Amino acid sequence: MAAIRPLFVVAGIGNAAGTGAAAARTFSKAGYSVALLARRQGSLDALAAELKGSGGDAASFCMPSYTPKDFNSTFSAIRSHFPDSKYSLRAALWNVGFAVWKPFLQVTPEEVQESLDTNVSAAFAFSREAILRFKRNTVDAENPARGTLIFTGATASTRGNTMTSAFAIGKFGARALSQSLAKEFGKDDIHVAHAIIDGQIMTGSALDNGQPPSGLSPESIAQSYLYLVNQEKSAWTWELDLRPAHEKW
Repeated sequence: MAAIRPLFVVAGIGNAAGTGAAAARTFSKAGYSVALLARRQGSLDALAAELKGSGGDAASFCMPSYTPKDFNSTFSAIRSHFPDSKYSLRAALWNVGFAVWKPFLQVTPEEVQESLDTNVSAAFAFSREAILRFKRNTVDAENPARGTLIFTGATASTRGNTMTSAFAIGKFGARALSQSLAKEFGKDDIHVAHAIIDGQIMTGSALDNGQPPSGLSPESIAQSYLYLVNQEKSAWTWELDLRPAHEKW
């Protein structure tokens, strides 16, 4: 009988150059099948093809929106593509965000609502679907946790600043959600973690200029996420604060 293969779901791929894509590559190399969720079909398909070309197992799921209804239907599609008889969802990453960088009096009500819808309501819907799948899993020597849910946070998750009034309220909300879930579901052997990304995420030539990096490498962030998934449960991390050694702020 074939072994059940672990499944990693990542929401938020962007242009396939940042944290979400790096996490997909890292988990794929670690032996996970990967379900890619985003609203851009082109980036999703390109990344899925890349992972398959490297010997991985990946599928893309383009979402029209990040509403609870669409998350429910998308996770149903994931389950059809990666059935429970062959795959076990063991890790999920919420890497979606909506940022508004404006003085307070220039922020529109629509931007405030989109920040809350994306950073809080959508995160809630994604978390619900992931945890429902985790709760079906068993715990054994090979899998001491039923699953690990990770949130990508930001400096604005813990500290408001000028220009971040709309952004910070959304990121504060997602952080509070992650902390509540960690408290509620730890007893069910479900690990929930929040990562503060304290600095600019650097890609491409920004990391390859011969100078000490003043930002964070997506690949290094992804390795930290894999570390969270592999932690022994007597010492789980809820919050990880990641920052470059040569920070300039």
